[in-house]
Amino acid sequence: MRKKVAVIGAGLTGLTTAYYLKKKGIDVQVFEKADRVGGVIQTVEQDGFMYENGPSTGVLGHPEAAALIEELGDACELEIADKDAKFRWIWKGDRWHALPSGLMGGIKTPLFSWYDKFRILGEPFRKPGTDPNESLAGLVRRRMGESFLKYAVDPFILGIYSGDPEKLVTKYALPKLYNLEQKYGSFIGGSIKKSKEPKTDWDKKATREVFSMKGGLKSLINALADSVGEERITLNQTDLQIAHSNGKYQISNKSTQFEEFDQVISTVGGYALRTLFPFLPSAEIEKIEAMPYAKVVQVSVGYNKWNGIPIKAFGGLIPFHENRDILGVLFLSTFLKNRAPKGGALLSTFLGGVRKPQMADLPDDEIVALVEKEMKSMLGLTKWQPDLLVINRYQHAIPQYGKESADRLKAIEKMESTYAGLLLGGNIRGGIGMADRIKQGRMLAETIE
Repeated sequence: MRKKVAVIGAGLTGLTTAYYLKKKGIDVQVFEKADRVGGVIQTVEQDGFMYENGPSTGVLGHPEAAALIEELGDACELEIADKDAKFRWIWKGDRWHALPSGLMGGIKTPLFSWYDKFRILGEPFRKPGTDPNESLAGLVRRRMGESFLKYAVDPFILGIYSGDPEKLVTKYALPKLYNLEQKYGSFIGGSIKKSKEPKTDWDKKATREVFSMKGGLKSLINALADSVGEERITLNQTDLQIAHSNGKYQISNKSTQFEEFDQVISTVGGYALRTLFPFLPSAEIEKIEAMPYAKVVQVSVGYNKWNGIPIKAFGGLIPFHENRDILGVLFLSTFLKNRAPKGGALLSTFLGGVRKPQMADLPDDEIVALVEKEMKSMLGLTKWQPDLLVINRYQHAIPQYGKESADRLKAIEKMESTYAGLLLGGNIRGGIGMADRIKQGRMLAETIE
C-alpha cells in the first residue's frame, strides 16, 4: 500500500515539503487554515506599485533555495537584487552612515569608537567562547566591543529578527556565526580561511545574494502550488484537529473526517500546536510555546514621484540605542524592478519588535503619524501625501531563538521519537529566512521513504 502523508500548513515550508514528496511519488495532502496558499507571503499589485505583505526578499544562503527555483524552471523567474542592495545605512545621531564592508571603511566610519577600532585588531587572537547559551550581545562585546554591538549587530538583528541581541542565543539564532568562532577561533580569521576552502558546485549555489522573483514572491508560491496540484491542497481548515491511534493519524474538522495518514508533517507556528495536536503531552508543548514571537507592523509607502533624499541603498536600519519610533525602512524600488512607477519609490517601514511590542497595538492613525514624522525627519521628505499606504500587523511575525531553545529542541525530538510518523517543522526550528524554510522543506521530504 502507498504511504499517505499529510502536510499541515501551505506556507513556503509546507509547499516545498509537498513538492518534494510528490516528486518522490509519495501520496501527499496539504491542509491550510487560510483561504489561500503562501502563509504570510503575498504579493499585491495596486495603483502601479507591487509590494509584499510579509517578507519582501530572501537571501540565497543555502543551495537548496537556488536549486528549488532552478527546478521550477519557467514557472517562476529569479530576480537578483540590483548592486545598490549591497549598501546598508545605519542611523546615528541625526544622519545616515553607510555600514562599512572593509577594513578601511571600518577605520574611517564614525559608527564605531576608536577604542573598538583598535581593539578589533586583536579579535583573531581572542579565545572562543565556552558557553553554548551565550547571548549574541555577550559574544559581540567579548570579541568586537560595545560600539560594534550598538551600531552594527543591533540594527542587523532588528532587521532580521526585530529582536534583542541580549536575549537571542547565537548558537540558535545565528548558527553560522557561532560555528565560525567555534571551528576557526575567530570571526576575521575564520572568514578568511572559510573563503579559501574549496567549494563544490552544489555549495556555489549559495551565493548569499538578495533575491525576489519577477512578478513578486507570489510567483514562487504559485509555481510550487501548481506543481503540488490543486487537488492535493485543502484550504479553509480553520478548526482542524489531528488524533493518533493504532499507529495512524486521523485528521478532521467539525464537519469532515478525512482519510487516515501514515505520517504527518507540521509546519505551523509553535502557538498553534496545542490545538492541532491535542494528544501531544502538555509539558512538552509548553516548552515550544515558551518561544516568544516579535510583534511587528509593516507599512508599505509608495510615491509616484519621490521627493525625498536619494535612496541608493538596500535600506536604513535604526539602532535601538537611537530611540526612534521605527525599526528600519527598505528601499524596495531601488534594487528591485517594477516595484513603483518610473521616478517614484516604494518603501517598506517596520515598527514594533521585541523591545517595543506596544507599537503593534497602536491605532492606524497613530501608526501613520509616526511613520510620517520619521520619514520626513530621516528621509528628507518635503511633503508627505503618499500615493500608496498599506498597514499590515503581525502578532507572530518572527520567532526568537533564545535560552529556551535547547529545551524546545529536546521536546521536539522527544515527541517525534514517541509518535512514529510525526515530524515537527516550521519556524520553531531551523531558521527564519526563506532559504531556511526551503532547506527544511526539502529535508523533511527526504526523511520520508
